[in-house]
Amino acid sequence: MEVWKAFKLKNFQVLFILVLVMLLSGTIFYVTQEGLSWIDALYFCIATLSTVGHPSIEPQTTLGKVFTMIYIIAGTGLFIGLIGYIAYALTKQPENKKNN
Repeated sequence: MEVWKAFKLKNFQVLFILVLVMLLSGTIFYVTQEGLSWIDALYFCIATLSTVGHPSIEPQTTLGKVFTMIYIIAGTGLFIGLIGYIAYALTKQPENKKNN
């Protein structure tokens, strides 16, 4: 299965949309509450969800810290699920090749 075929899977579509919503909501939060630029906020969200992290950007307010804790717990699972579907699509062999 090619990677693009993963987009046809309903579960992948749902996870993809949820990850986009997480990225958008996190970016908006960090721009409005923490005063980050749009690009820094998006970068921080992607680094956080991918568990890479970013040492020079961190929440400064109590609300920001609480939001980040919830964001990490909720978002990391979604992001890992999405990556799992992509990995599945990359490694799955087509049925006709598998049976030969």
